[in-house]
Amino acid sequence: MSQGCSRKLKTATREKLRKMNLLRGREVLPGEFWDVVAVTAVDGSQRDSYERQIREKIERKELPLGVQYKVFSDPPGCKIGNGGSTLYALQQLNDIYGKALSNLRILLIHAGGFSQRLPSASALGKILMPLPLGDPIYQMLELKLAMYVDFPSQMKPGLLVTCADDIELYSIPEEERVSFDKPGFTALAHPSPLSMGTTHGVFVLDLHERSSFPEMESASCLSFLHKPSIDKMRDSGAVCRKQGGMFSMSDSEFVYTDSTYYMDFDTAKSILNLLNELGPLKCEIDAYGDFLQALGPKATIEYTKNTANVTKEESSLVEIRQKIFFQLKGTPLNVILLNNSKFYHIGTTTEYLFHLTENEAFRSELGLLSSAFTVNVNENCSGCCIMHSVLDLSCSIEAGSVVEYSRLEAGVSVGGGSIISSCWVSSGLSVPAGAFMHTLCVSHQEQTTFVTVFFGIKDNLKKSVASPAHLEELLLFGFNLTKCLSHWGMENECLKFSRDASSCSLWNARLFPVCSEQQSSFSMSLRMLQAILSGTTSSPPRGTALMSMQDCLRHKNLEEMLKLKRELHHDIKQGKHSI
Repeated sequence: MSQGCSRKLKTATREKLRKMNLLRGREVLPGEFWDVVAVTAVDGSQRDSYERQIREKIERKELPLGVQYKVFSDPPGCKIGNGGSTLYALQQLNDIYGKALSNLRILLIHAGGFSQRLPSASALGKILMPLPLGDPIYQMLELKLAMYVDFPSQMKPGLLVTCADDIELYSIPEEERVSFDKPGFTALAHPSPLSMGTTHGVFVLDLHERSSFPEMESASCLSFLHKPSIDKMRDSGAVCRKQGGMFSMSDSEFVYTDSTYYMDFDTAKSILNLLNELGPLKCEIDAYGDFLQALGPKATIEYTKNTANVTKEESSLVEIRQKIFFQLKGTPLNVILLNNSKFYHIGTTTEYLFHLTENEAFRSELGLLSSAFTVNVNENCSGCCIMHSVLDLSCSIEAGSVVEYSRLEAGVSVGGGSIISSCWVSSGLSVPAGAFMHTLCVSHQEQTTFVTVFFGIKDNLKKSVASPAHLEELLLFGFNLTKCLSHWGMENECLKFSRDASSCSLWNARLFPVCSEQQSSFSMSLRMLQAILSGTTSSPPRGTALMSMQDCLRHKNLEEMLKLKRELHHDIKQGKHSI
């Protein structure tokens, strides 16, 4: 990206943050902001967690006031995907507001899920991940609101759909506005490398040859491709060539990929009617692939039979896709090309570490800090990111690590490329490089207890095997699980898995000791981790209960977790006053 493009992007982003900061804790004026901000949750437990945390944020005046904040959970049973969540959220909005819904501007943020690729966000939710900027410190919810702060005043009643773990930065000319005022769907599009198009949605546009690209322009979309191959992009005419002008891409060839989209109220009503026709959903629907592929004059029904990108194929999927296709066919798909824009995804441990500690462009654009709402950070903590934590001055944090919601006592050291989340680390302990350690508060045998889970930053928690006989295929910190068990004095037969034992993974393996104190929980788990790295043995005391990450979420003690965060917040405030 050229210096001019970077400068415009940074200036535009900082201006959005400035506007958001002015709205935090203030009653918004009519038409100034969203009427409703709706967040989706995967189940009732996550809904309760989101509602409680958002309520506390409003009380602390961290969010704009006078806005209706709603949380909608998916119905129990089958996974329904973010498309299903969109349908059910619309249904619940309709139940609440009735005819008044046609006058509302609604932001719908998809935040349901267990965040298996970023487990530090699993218990409290990815929409409430901390970010190192703002006072009070931002979470993803505020950042999403900030990046869309200009949209409501330029939007007709309807629904803007987005995801909780991505960030879109863009600049446009001062005299222009991003407007959502056309019938049907209106989507934002970002110039992206062809390789990125294979994992996103790609727009096939009716673009004529041009010598330059303005910062922003509107285009008509012929069709939408969902995670296409590069050959498919070329065959469909989706590949564009860079000629010159204002532009954020360095590649000579590029495609326009998706992020956020708007639907007007009439379209939302049409989709709501679809849910009534479908009845209870029995499969996952994609809010992008299954809705947008039905749009545009060149859309065909062929995509409904393509299940290559489906996590779990259900017999009803093709039939439901075809009903969606016929319901939406002919609906306009307008596209706003944001030619000086960037799309960032922060949904995995490696992405979280990279963007918060290494990605200088991202850090500069948002004005991210190395230390935010934290006490006692010294020169031994450079190149890392520390948020909402209390550290002793003698602590050492190596570059590339993130510490959040934690207490680190005297002499603690953290190796590079690690995540320490919600932990209390006792004096003198040393955390190895590349470690993920996260303490959860859980209810066990009617007692408040603690479990510290630990993984390697690059471990695949989703990978599963059919039975405990194949544990060698599961890797923890690069070691097969059978070898790890031997360092903990455990036999394969002793290892239990939560819920469905026919699917064995790091996610549901009962590996982590249950302890009565937060500090002892961290220390015991750290000894187990160090044992597998050093080739020694460290067994939990006889009779110690073991939990999986899955167990921890099922038995999480939300009240106690939020209480610990409040106590930490108080101590940081007191510490800052005394400095």
